[in-house]
Amino acid sequence: MSWTMTLKDDFGVIAWTRQAGNFLNLFFLLSLFSIPVPSDIVLPKDRHFLWKAGQWGQCTGEECGSGGVQTRTIWCIHVEGWTTHHSHCQHMDKPESQRQCFKMCDWHQDLFEWEVSGWGVCVLVPFFSNELKLRMAECITAQHGIQRRSIHCVRTSNRTTVTSRICEFFSQKPPVEQACLIPCPQDCVVSDFTSWSSCSKTCGAGLQHRTRHVLATPMYGGTNCPNFTETRTCTKSVDCPVAEDEYQYNLKVGAWSECRLLHHKEAPFSGRTTVDFSTSSNENNTVTFRTLASHHHSHHKYHHRTHMQIKQPMSLELEVGYQTRHVRCTRNDGKNVMLSLCTKDNSHLTFQACVMPKECQTSDWTSWSPCSKTCRSTDLSPGYRLRSRIMTQIPHGRGKRCPTLEEKEACNIIGDLLPKCPRYMWRTTDWGECRILPLLSQQDRRLANISNLCGGGIQTRKIYCVHVPDDSAPHHRKEVSRPVNARLCEGAEPPLAIQNCSVPCQHHCLLSQWSQWSACLHENCKEPQGKKGFRQRRREVLWESGGTLGTCPHLTEFIPCEDPACYLWLVQQEGGCIPTKGSCGPGSAVQNATCVSAEGEDVLNTHCVDDPPPTEEACEVPCPADCVVGSWSSWSSCSHSCATKTAEGRQSRTRTVLAIPGKAGKACPAASALEEWRVCNDHPCTFFYWEASVWGPCIKDPSADLNGTSFWNWTSTCGVGVQSRKVSCMKMNVGPVISKRCSDSSRPETVRPCSLPCKKDCIVTPFSEWTACPSTCLPENTTSSTQSRYRTIIQRPANGGQECPDTLYEERECESHCVCPEYRWRTHKWHSCTLVPDSVRRGLSGSGEACGNGLETRGVSCIEENGELANLTECLRWAGPLPPQIRECWVACKDDCTLTAWSKFSDCAGCGSLRTRKRSLTGRSKKKERCLNEKLYPLEETEACPCDEFLSQPYGNWSECILPDPSTLVSLQGWMSHREVKECGQGLRYRAVACINQQGHLVNPMLCTDSGYIMEVCHTPCPLDCKLSDWSSWSACSALCGSGLKIRSRWLREKAFNGGRPCPKLDLKNQVYEAVPCDRECSQYEWRTEPWSICTINAMNDLPACGEGVQSRKIRCVKKGAMSREDGSVDDSLCDQDEMPPRAQVCYLACPSDCVMAPWGPWNSCPLQCDPGTARNRSRVIIRLPSSDSAACPELIQSDPCVLNSTCFTYQYKVTDWSTCQLNENAICGQGSRLRLLDCVRSDGKIVELQKCEQFGLINEWRLLESCVVDCPVNCILSDWSPWAECSHTCGSQGQSVRTRRILQEAHEEGRPCPIRLTQTKPCPIRPCYVWLLSDWFPCTVEGAECGEGVRRRNLSCVIHWGNWDGSAPQPADTELCGDILRQRVQQEMEQLCFIPCPGDCHLTEWSSWSSCQLTCLEGRSFESTGRQARSRAVIIQALENQDNCPHQVFETRPCKGGKCHSYQWKTGGWNNNQRAVWCQRSDGVNVTGGCFLQKRPTTLRHCHPPCTKPFSHCTPSGVCGCEKGYTEVMTSHGFLDYCTRTPGMDISKKADVKTNSGRLKPGPPQASDPFSEWTLRPVGPDGRVKLWVYAVTVVGFIIILFIIALSFMVCQPSTNTKTSPPPQKPLTLAYDGDMDM
Repeated sequence: MSWTMTLKDDFGVIAWTRQAGNFLNLFFLLSLFSIPVPSDIVLPKDRHFLWKAGQWGQCTGEECGSGGVQTRTIWCIHVEGWTTHHSHCQHMDKPESQRQCFKMCDWHQDLFEWEVSGWGVCVLVPFFSNELKLRMAECITAQHGIQRRSIHCVRTSNRTTVTSRICEFFSQKPPVEQACLIPCPQDCVVSDFTSWSSCSKTCGAGLQHRTRHVLATPMYGGTNCPNFTETRTCTKSVDCPVAEDEYQYNLKVGAWSECRLLHHKEAPFSGRTTVDFSTSSNENNTVTFRTLASHHHSHHKYHHRTHMQIKQPMSLELEVGYQTRHVRCTRNDGKNVMLSLCTKDNSHLTFQACVMPKECQTSDWTSWSPCSKTCRSTDLSPGYRLRSRIMTQIPHGRGKRCPTLEEKEACNIIGDLLPKCPRYMWRTTDWGECRILPLLSQQDRRLANISNLCGGGIQTRKIYCVHVPDDSAPHHRKEVSRPVNARLCEGAEPPLAIQNCSVPCQHHCLLSQWSQWSACLHENCKEPQGKKGFRQRRREVLWESGGTLGTCPHLTEFIPCEDPACYLWLVQQEGGCIPTKGSCGPGSAVQNATCVSAEGEDVLNTHCVDDPPPTEEACEVPCPADCVVGSWSSWSSCSHSCATKTAEGRQSRTRTVLAIPGKAGKACPAASALEEWRVCNDHPCTFFYWEASVWGPCIKDPSADLNGTSFWNWTSTCGVGVQSRKVSCMKMNVGPVISKRCSDSSRPETVRPCSLPCKKDCIVTPFSEWTACPSTCLPENTTSSTQSRYRTIIQRPANGGQECPDTLYEERECESHCVCPEYRWRTHKWHSCTLVPDSVRRGLSGSGEACGNGLETRGVSCIEENGELANLTECLRWAGPLPPQIRECWVACKDDCTLTAWSKFSDCAGCGSLRTRKRSLTGRSKKKERCLNEKLYPLEETEACPCDEFLSQPYGNWSECILPDPSTLVSLQGWMSHREVKECGQGLRYRAVACINQQGHLVNPMLCTDSGYIMEVCHTPCPLDCKLSDWSSWSACSALCGSGLKIRSRWLREKAFNGGRPCPKLDLKNQVYEAVPCDRECSQYEWRTEPWSICTINAMNDLPACGEGVQSRKIRCVKKGAMSREDGSVDDSLCDQDEMPPRAQVCYLACPSDCVMAPWGPWNSCPLQCDPGTARNRSRVIIRLPSSDSAACPELIQSDPCVLNSTCFTYQYKVTDWSTCQLNENAICGQGSRLRLLDCVRSDGKIVELQKCEQFGLINEWRLLESCVVDCPVNCILSDWSPWAECSHTCGSQGQSVRTRRILQEAHEEGRPCPIRLTQTKPCPIRPCYVWLLSDWFPCTVEGAECGEGVRRRNLSCVIHWGNWDGSAPQPADTELCGDILRQRVQQEMEQLCFIPCPGDCHLTEWSSWSSCQLTCLEGRSFESTGRQARSRAVIIQALENQDNCPHQVFETRPCKGGKCHSYQWKTGGWNNNQRAVWCQRSDGVNVTGGCFLQKRPTTLRHCHPPCTKPFSHCTPSGVCGCEKGYTEVMTSHGFLDYCTRTPGMDISKKADVKTNSGRLKPGPPQASDPFSEWTLRPVGPDGRVKLWVYAVTVVGFIIILFIIALSFMVCQPSTNTKTSPPPQKPLTLAYDGDMDM
């Protein structure tokens, strides 16, 4: 069965349909909702126990509908909160724990829900009782509070509220309250009182007051503020005169009413203001207005609403209405009295004409501007967006002020959905060419051959900023991105803009000496051909530079020769000569022949072409009677190094006779047979060599195109090419000859593989974005704007690559610039002067004459450029200030003076002249005496004539000299380019010009000059580099023998000036040095010997000429290297005398029968270390045996001990110092080399040939040549000057324009340093500053009365100043120069209502100044960013009779920024008569009332417990009893004062009433003083009695005195020179008698 149930109650209608049985009833549900809910807590019969019920649970049941049951918990509690048994509570008062309910179905839950508001403000928990409880404990952190929220059950469909029980069926009601914490209570804190005011009356009894102001308002339950005012009576000693009236009367006016219009249909008194004269009002005697006709305002509001709905009007008219005020007469006791006691005429005091208010109207909001945050950046700061609206109607009168015209709100606070912010980074172009010229100093540029410069240089590149598209995109160095403004990359460090480079110099090689000429060899010994060969000599490359220009000189030279032989037979004799018969005579010697190569290496015998020599050679062993001849000597040096047509080389060798023959022996050979000669160095003196040119460029290998492959095993990215060069056979000192003259096997290669240079296309960036066109409108006659874009070359083309485009910069006119529309105001005629309506005038004052002050208005309309009417909004936006529409006027009354209108001003005679205008009296005014007073009614006015002459006055200092900046395109584009430092030459300096008119006011500088400057030519001195002298001649070699250094120097001629290149590092003599190695031969001369002469024997008596004799030889001192044939003999002193060989020696010519010995062989070598105990040996052989056996041969071996530096020497290598780094002659820096020389030094210090060290096996580990680098003197590199920045001030004399540059490369080595100033400034044109000057508030004025409601005003004026308020006072200017004064007044508060109290009025003071900003703090730390500051108004009572009508004191707070935490503590003064001052002080030193915790206030009075009742006792500052001065405390065992005893010897001034304490104190004489007060051992005890030891001392002293007197009589008369004994002392008395001499 289907049924429909409709539920209707106070929350509307709910309808649903369900398929079910007939068992529900709608009205049962309604009645269930209307059951009243009992209270949760039921009061019992007594006050100790009560029932408490919990919340009703959910409605439960088997089926949804009316059969549900709801339960809740009931328990019995004590009033203190603890739960007890149910028997303690009254059973009959127990609430029900179960009730019937309507169980909602599950599908009902979608129809309702809980609506929960936010938590409210945390408020203090109220006390359970209503008793006022003081805070006994100081709050440390916070106090408990509670906060609430509203919870309603609402329909989900329309959010209307229904009863909460519906939602409780589905879910439990959320909590309404929750606990919270409130900061500690803050009491009201006020300042100290001011000083008392003067007495209100000059005679008799009056009042005076003092006030204080609030510093901090009470918060969080703190104590309220005390009274801000204290009043007390004062009485003057002068009595008031009897004749003076008791009361004073003052005219008091109320506030002006709202401006209203008078409609003709209204009654004459319609809208009249009635006055309440009752004195029992509690509203501070304010005037009460009761407007009888109030429907006028409702009509006006309706008219305004309809006006907003229609289109904006085409003209603007103002209406003139009237306003009234209440006037009364008050007495000085605050009572109102009759008006006639104050004034006789009140005709114009109660009404005046006014402008009907017009409310401000604005346009609709513009759309929100785009958010300033458009991307996701690293910082979390939000962006902002703006919207604005314009004023479409300016408010007038008391119309509603304009709301805010601009709104700003945060946007994109999180920014997670925004794209990532673009990244900008520096990019660079390719490096430019290597340049050396910038490294040259001024001196070097004049001397150097610039075309041949090489070595170290610098190369630069440009840096630009690009937008990096994405982090994930791969970046290649040559990736081209669109350039952007360089300011976007300012955060990152720019890459280097300069680097070192090198220009190759000519190849430099260091070569060894030539070797000896080789034998005549076949060109190819492996395949010998022909009968012609070559003799060769070689040299080696010891070091070569890294330059690529040129190659080393030739290393091999050739001489053609005949009959070449690559291999020769080397014959060596084995054993001695073996006679054929017997022991002497002819015989043979065995010889061994070995085939050796030209290098001396053994080879197979088959290589030797010639027949091998015989294995035996004929020889002869001399018999005893035969002549004995020695062996041949070595060949002498060749007489010529080569053979010419006229001379050839020859060399000789000799042998000597060792023994003469006997009678039957073989005779000696002839003298000619003892010497042999042969030809040597028979080759011609001309020789040949291969000369190779420089390698040519790398070109494509043609063989690779023909065969498809190249012969070279070469890998290259851009292909393999070949380089070729020309190789020629050169004849020394002649030129090229045919190639056959040179050995083809040593011919250098003419072709080699190389890497082809890669083709490089020109790479340019895309064009930058077009510069922006002006976004604002421009006047119609302005020139059209342009926009530009640029691109730059990243890589120049090379090796046939694509050329660069011609266009790198483009400029175009902006497509269309917005022209500002032209609108102008059209003013209508002034209407007649409007006065207050007659009905109002007669109703208020009874006067019927329409005259006096009024207002006149005129309309304005907006005109387009073509003269058509336009909307007023357009003129408000574009046409400038709104013309004035209202002005005051005067309608003369019948008794007033009337005058004609002012005439026109007379003509001006020029600058400095005056012009006048006149008017005259009319009608009866000509005869009235007061009208003839020209002070009141002037008939002539004079003013200065306007003048167009201006005075140009220089202002400020000259700018620094500014050089003309080269107009490079790069600087216009914001690029970071760079150039050499140019800091000198002709420039301009600027000085601002102030243009002054005849009144001394500043005007536009363009009226005096075209630019606003005066300029003059200036010169910046050029930097002068350090200048050095030319190099001096080389000094002599530092070593007299062997290797050393030779030095040359330059010295300082001129120091650097004006930032020129500094000098290199100079020594103390201002010199710089260069050192190179040198080698001075230890002896350029040597001894040269000739062969020994024949041994000469002086034979006696015809005996055989044998035995000992003498032989001699010639020695000469010759230059080393001289040929033997040359006579180059020099003086013997040039040769080493220690090594001079002997000229003669003893010789031995053996007799026929003697043993003949060969000459001694050379000494063998001693050990390398010359060890002591070792010896050296030499030997000889027997050539001829003696004839008889009895004759023995002499020794065959001879020994000699090895003695260091005598017969034995050691050797070691020694190197010189390094030379300075040697560069190519055309280089000034870069790669070079330095070298040093090697010597072989004997142990005795003598320099010997290097071969000596080599012979002894010493290994040369010294490096004699190495590369080095001379740092390049890099000048400072600067960026271009930035464009001149905007002026720092838009007007005034303080404006400056700045431009800057940055250092791209610091100076290095002797480079020109960077200038100190990287910023330049120049003055800006001095334009006048026009500003609105808002004056201070003037004092409150009441128009037409002495007191009451008045107006406080301030002025808005246009002033002109120089931008420096301290230096020049602002001067008034025309209002139009500052703008629209009407709009400016709308934005300012120009008037304030104020009140001047009448005598006797109880009134409030002016607002105090705002207190300092204070934060809510915890332990000195604040947890809020916004503080509070307060101000207050105190109540001033002028008459005690009127104090019941006084207003309440008021205070107010406002939020503030930048607050401080303040703490308060009690301060105390010093005790004075057990009293002291206590006050509260703030942490900043301000004395306050309030703020300090009262329970901790220090006491102001001091008391002793128990009281001090002992004689001569008093209460001490420490709170315990003490004795007066002159008395000593005697304490009990418990620490309390027992009694006061007099201090012995103290002079005690007794008081009037002196009490004795049981005779314990024995007072001494009244005026006695204690002479022993300063003694350590006091003779008197505390009780005043003399101590015993005093008596003993007195007796001993008396005896000594008697002894001295007796002794003096027994001694002879004393000498006059002896000292007199001291006078006898006065004896001490045994009792104190009061004598002061004691």
